[in-house]
Amino acid sequence: MTIRVIQWATGAIGRTCLRAVLDSPDLELAGLFVYGDRKAGRDAGDIARRPTTGVIATRDRAEILATPADVVIHTPRLQVPYETHDADICALLRSGKNVVTTAGHHFPRAHGREREEMFLDACRAGGTTLYGVGISPGVVGERIVLALTGVCLDLEHVGIDEVLDASRVPDPNFAFDVMGMGSDPAALDLTAGELPVLYGKLYSETLAFMAERLGLPVDRIEPDHHVETTPRDLTVAAGLIRAGTVAATEWRWHVISGGRRALTLAIVWTMDPELPRYAGRDHWTVTVTGRPGLTMTLNLIEPDDPNSRTTAGQFVTSGPVIRALPEVVAAPPGIFEPPVFAPYTAGAAR
Repeated sequence: MTIRVIQWATGAIGRTCLRAVLDSPDLELAGLFVYGDRKAGRDAGDIARRPTTGVIATRDRAEILATPADVVIHTPRLQVPYETHDADICALLRSGKNVVTTAGHHFPRAHGREREEMFLDACRAGGTTLYGVGISPGVVGERIVLALTGVCLDLEHVGIDEVLDASRVPDPNFAFDVMGMGSDPAALDLTAGELPVLYGKLYSETLAFMAERLGLPVDRIEPDHHVETTPRDLTVAAGLIRAGTVAATEWRWHVISGGRRALTLAIVWTMDPELPRYAGRDHWTVTVTGRPGLTMTLNLIEPDDPNSRTTAGQFVTSGPVIRALPEVVAAPPGIFEPPVFAPYTAGAAR
């Protein structure tokens, strides 16, 4: 069965998904939503560097809502506040279209019953399913690490350490406003500022999902953030980062369960991977303390193609989206939660 797809937004991830849709014999592009005037009115093939499709990009939300489709690939930029995209997602769900989004929203229950019910109501009204996914959040903690815990007879602590080079992020709005790069470190509130609140809401969904599957009661989630400045001017894809300003952010949280740290998630983005604090580190390092203890590393390999404009990070975020489309379309109405086979479960038979 061919799945009719609407692509929503064509930034770096959106264009990668759009090309995958156009290249797949099992997917048919039904519509294309864009945010900017520069792209509106252009053929989807032109935007994706593919042959002409006859599907014309639009900024008209009503037009997209009225377009018949099985699923919307929703890939807008993450924005402050975290709830920026709620209304669009709910409208799409109510219009009878399943939604796979890369803008968080993969475990709304982490934020309480009221928020979860908002999306469930939209799913029930449209007979549709919502799934939030990417590589992180979405795959590393929720699927890979949880599966890894299943080899343990006892589990004391799980730590996930992500260190990614952000210097190729092309969008100045995302790099400077949403990631906080180039900021005055003295003016960046790491406790209650808009960025720690944004990322706290996004990544608490990963931690809550993991804790629920592991059977861990959550006493609280403790933030533990840090920024690094650059000693020199940096010219990166998004622009100039002045010496003395923020060139790396470390968003880190600890899940306290039973009075102890049971889970730790660190998300580190750096505009200068040669800074001593980050040089030589793996993209992901997972440390499991228990019986047995384990470490696992995961690294991205950039495409061996001098003509490729797509980074490994864009591929690895888009892949889970495309792979999920048949499952989400076939799922019953509601919020799709990926199955996890036999993770460690607190209190289960040893």
